[in-house]
Amino acid sequence: MSDVGSGQQAPAPGWYPDPDGAAGLVRWWNGAGWSDVTTPAGPGVSVGSAAHRPPTPAGAPSSSGWDAWGTPDSSRPERPRRSRRTLLLALGALGVVLVLVVIALSTGGDSPARPDDDPPVAGPTSQPGSTFPPGTVRIFDQAAGISYPFLGDGWFEWDRPSQEETTETAGQYFVTQEELPDGFDQFIAQCTSGPLAAEFGWGGTGTLQSTMTTVADYVRQAHYPGPNEREVGRDEAVTVDGAAAWVYEFDLSWDVAGYDASGERAALLLIDVGRPAPALLYISVPNTHAELYGVVDRVLADVDVL
Repeated sequence: MSDVGSGQQAPAPGWYPDPDGAAGLVRWWNGAGWSDVTTPAGPGVSVGSAAHRPPTPAGAPSSSGWDAWGTPDSSRPERPRRSRRTLLLALGALGVVLVLVVIALSTGGDSPARPDDDPPVAGPTSQPGSTFPPGTVRIFDQAAGISYPFLGDGWFEWDRPSQEETTETAGQYFVTQEELPDGFDQFIAQCTSGPLAAEFGWGGTGTLQSTMTTVADYVRQAHYPGPNEREVGRDEAVTVDGAAAWVYEFDLSWDVAGYDASGERAALLLIDVGRPAPALLYISVPNTHAELYGVVDRVLADVDVL
């Protein structure tokens, strides 16, 4: 993190063209630093542009807030460079923090609790090594009979066991938290698919709604900490590439010790692909990565039947 000099204003939080120069990708800027996860620009992803340049003081060299970020005439923020002055200020601040820590330890005082309205923060994680081949733009799930967008750098090819809702599982994910309570191994963001397992009551197009209700209730119980609250955004019949389908979008919230996330946005899409089992698409993003919520609607809007 680096401060912006006097008279300059850091770019507003949002998606911006990837500062590493990857064509067609955008990266999340939170107002002070960059997210590790990129995503292709597209529907559901609003890409920011350069703000108006601040006025140049009389007699001063021509410069701007964007020039100071290292990219004159650019339409995106670049990774900030740490100045010597900032380094000295940081060292001084570190000294003050160390003194306060010593005082707190010597007096036995407790650290103040985090306010309830602070956004959840993800801890450090190790990511899988199963990357997609260069040039991948879509994921083709031949077993389920559908395809959908690859979400870009930072999303990894599914290499975990098949989920209980599907007979086999394909797709993409990344780890958001490790060492969970209650015996779970990892918390993840995911966009996965597969043929629906038989035990969820599928009986043809006329059972799309009832089957979806069963799947949604199972997912809530099996994959999330409890107790939790569910707020349903969409629960309706849709058409996907000419095929009958049912979509179920929801937000879950919980207050359970040991979890970095306190909620998640998710969607289930059940599609009658003309096979014995319908295709199930499952998208979920914990609120530690709420900047990626837009990928849920983006994927739902770009599903093809094979």
